[in-house]
Amino acid sequence: MILIDNQPISFPDSSSQSQGKDILDILLENPTLVSASNQFKSQPERIISDSGAHMKHVYVFQREFATVDPAVVQIVGTDEATTCVGLVIRNKNNGLTSVSHMDFPEVVDRGLNQMVQSINNPEAILDVFVVGGFDDSPNKNRRGRQTRKEGYSYPLCHKIIVSLLKRPEKFLLRLLFVLRHNTKSDSHGNQIPIFGGLLLETSTGRVLPACFENHARSPDEIVRRLLVSVSNDDLNLRGNLLDIYDTRRDIFTIPCVRWSMIWSELAYETAQVSDEEFLLQFSTSPFAEPPHFVQCQRRIGRYVIDHPDWRYTFPGGKPRVFQRNDDGTWFKCD
Repeated sequence: MILIDNQPISFPDSSSQSQGKDILDILLENPTLVSASNQFKSQPERIISDSGAHMKHVYVFQREFATVDPAVVQIVGTDEATTCVGLVIRNKNNGLTSVSHMDFPEVVDRGLNQMVQSINNPEAILDVFVVGGFDDSPNKNRRGRQTRKEGYSYPLCHKIIVSLLKRPEKFLLRLLFVLRHNTKSDSHGNQIPIFGGLLLETSTGRVLPACFENHARSPDEIVRRLLVSVSNDDLNLRGNLLDIYDTRRDIFTIPCVRWSMIWSELAYETAQVSDEEFLLQFSTSPFAEPPHFVQCQRRIGRYVIDHPDWRYTFPGGKPRVFQRNDDGTWFKCD
C-alpha cells in the first residue's frame, strides 16, 4: 500500500487508462511529490570523502542492500546510478533504514522482501524515497545511434511502484525523483541524470543528493563490483539483492560467489576494445556514465584476468569479512 500525505492513494482505472496514463505517470504529476522533487533538486550535491571516527557511513553498490541502525551509522547511501534506482525504506519508529541499489525489475520483489524484513515491525508506516532512473527513452545520442526503444529506467521505476502498491505494508512515499524529474541535457543534447546518488542522515531521516569518492566506497570495492556480474551464475543469489552489512556488529560480509573460468576469457576480450566501444557495448546508458566508469570496469576485468579461479578470492568457500577500525577505516578479518 502506498500513502501520500498519510492517505492511501487510489487511481481511477478507466479514466487514467483512457488518457494513456498509468500508476507511475499519475504519481509523477502528484503535487506533493512534485514539490518534494523540486526541493530535492534544489539541494547541492553532498560529497562524501571517507568515514571517520565521528561520522560512520555505509556505502551500497549496485544490486546490494544494507540496513543500518542510527546508533551505529550516521549516513547510508549509494551513487553511480544512471538507469538504476536508489531505494530507501525507513522505519520511523526505531530509525532502522534500508537502502538498496536496484538495477533490473527482476530483483525488485525479492529485494523488497529482504529490505522490509530487515527493518523489523513492518506494521509501522515506512517512509520511502526513490531516486534515480533518468528519462532514457527515446534518446538519440550524439552519434545518431538510438538507445533501447523503451529504455531501462521506466520498466524498473514502474516495477518498484507497482510492487510497493501491492504489498500489505504501509509505505509513505516521500520522494519520487525519477525519470523526467531527474533528467537534463548535456552539451551534446544527450539526456543524462541530474543526480546519480543519494544519502540518508539516519538521525534526522533527511535524504540529500550525494556523490561518494573512491575511498568512501570501501570496503572491498573491486570484489563487490565484480559480484554484480558473476552473481548471476549463482542460482542461490539470482533475483536477490546482496545482503552485505550487519549493523549490530558493524561488519561487512561479502558472500562467497563461484564463477566460471569463462569470465577471465570475456575480460581479456573486452580489454582489447576501445573506451568508446566499451561504453556502447557494456553500459545501459553509454553517454550518461560518470567519467571513471570505463577505468573502473577495466580494473575489474584486470582482477578477473589475474585471478580467474574464484577460490583465490574466496579460499575454502568462505566469505570475506571486514571490520571497522576506530578511525572509521576497514580491515579484513582472517
